[in-house]
Amino acid sequence: MNRQASAPLLANEDPRDSFDDQERELLMEESRKQISRERRRMCLCLGLAVVLASAAAITTTYLLTKSTNTFTPGRNRNVIMMVSDGFGPASQTYGRSYWQYLNNHTEGVKTSLDEILIGASRTRSSNSLVTDSAAGATAFSCAMKSYNAAIGVDPNGNPCGTVLESAKANGMLTGLVVTSRVTHATPAAFSAHVVHRDMEDDIAVQQIGDYVLGRQVDLMLGGGRCFFLPNTTEGSCRPDNRDLIKESKDYGWDHVVFNRAEFDELIANNRKVLPLRTLGLFHPGHMNFEIDRVPELEPSLSDMAAAALSALEKKTSRGQGFFLMIEGSRIDMAAHNNDPVAHVHEILEYHKTIDVVKTFIANNPDTVMISTSDHETGGFTLGLQPDPNTYPDYLWRPEAISRAKISTEILTRDLILFHAANKNNDAINIQGGQGSRRRQTYDFIQKQILDKGLGITDATEEEIEYLSNADAIPNDILRFLGHAISRRANLGWTTMGHTGVDVNLYATSSTQNGNRILDRLRGNHENTDIGDYMSWYLQLDLPSITDKLVKSANEWFKPKSSFAATAHSHSLHEETGH
Repeated sequence: MNRQASAPLLANEDPRDSFDDQERELLMEESRKQISRERRRMCLCLGLAVVLASAAAITTTYLLTKSTNTFTPGRNRNVIMMVSDGFGPASQTYGRSYWQYLNNHTEGVKTSLDEILIGASRTRSSNSLVTDSAAGATAFSCAMKSYNAAIGVDPNGNPCGTVLESAKANGMLTGLVVTSRVTHATPAAFSAHVVHRDMEDDIAVQQIGDYVLGRQVDLMLGGGRCFFLPNTTEGSCRPDNRDLIKESKDYGWDHVVFNRAEFDELIANNRKVLPLRTLGLFHPGHMNFEIDRVPELEPSLSDMAAAALSALEKKTSRGQGFFLMIEGSRIDMAAHNNDPVAHVHEILEYHKTIDVVKTFIANNPDTVMISTSDHETGGFTLGLQPDPNTYPDYLWRPEAISRAKISTEILTRDLILFHAANKNNDAINIQGGQGSRRRQTYDFIQKQILDKGLGITDATEEEIEYLSNADAIPNDILRFLGHAISRRANLGWTTMGHTGVDVNLYATSSTQNGNRILDRLRGNHENTDIGDYMSWYLQLDLPSITDKLVKSANEWFKPKSSFAATAHSHSLHEETGH
């Protein structure tokens, strides 16, 4: 019997699985004899106490073999849940291919995500094959399917306990790091309970701690300052005069920062570690796309993630652990805009953030990171057939993307502002000629929007004429600009909304016997399985949190009857943040 019984390091399978039936029976018989001899020896030499200790050890080995929850005693258990909003399989291929192009890599080089691909997640909600971010995030946070627009509530509109709240009940530290408004669908679904995602003023109230459970988040970084400011303040999004920045102090928020300088100063003044109970609101609305971000004004997703991880590492006591949710929020919004330029730069920044997390995991045992998407956005494709009667060119032109310098969101805003100013300028000669309004409009579109903005130097007369329409709808302009650059790169979009395709599931772990810890995530899963996995790994009790929320709902929770859907605009919240 010369068969090699060893297995590669971190192999998934027990090497004994490779033996045939006869060999396996011989091994099992020998194992039984060995166990019998060992038990007799222990009983004679060490007594009953050692026998009991041996039984406990055997039980532990058995549980590990069954892939149940096993941890290193006395050490922290951490979960980092990463959500790449709107990021489908095609977007990962696109991001990888563009990254390879920029760095002159060969086609075989893997990204930080490729190295940890483990399965796929199904994305449907309780009432639709195509989910929205609210229901998608609620599936992660409550391990429960719910309806589109639901934030931390079940299909009947009742609050459900989240993994973040249950982690806090277990004495763990918690954090949220996003590039959207912190009151937006994904972070809200982990930290609040409302019947509709548009109730962001109520979400902000709960996030500071004004509800039955009190403050549940120790670090919260992102955008969305407008929902924390009273309506007497310019730029406020609140319907009332509550000043949540001021009120947050009453719920234990020690620090509130609004920009990169304040963020960096706070870290520098605290021995280079971001202090807990910090609320970072770096933009009135969503933070800027990575391609438009001014580093001196706003931190990046990877900057915020690194600061949060350092803080949680330094502040967790032995055996405490933490739960941290990090979202690449604006991957989704770029796809809503059908903007391949903003989309790929958000993807590359997400890859960079994955690297930051993987470095942390390598140095912190018993940490699990899961990365997946709530849904795909845009029906994005690599390949395009502009003319259905002509066989397509199977080409990829990354240079068309590399020439673009500004998101279509910023360019659309600039064009609308130009049209508004131009329309009101009576001093301009409207009869024609070099100085005419039409000539100025053409020059602005060609030079500022297309050439300088998108790197399009071969604009057609039809493209310039279309963009010259001062009455064009912003979404139409967004779509037109996105498709103008996409055509030149040979990329396609089928919608400005979501699709129902499965999304990739990634995971990595620094736990002892890490491969077995991740076994439950391998293969194709419902999105709720991810919530179940986090609850299992952190030994959470979601039902007890749900019970507490439901029993006290009359004191703090607004039921469906209190929400008038007609009073809210639900058509642009993903695309523009309105």
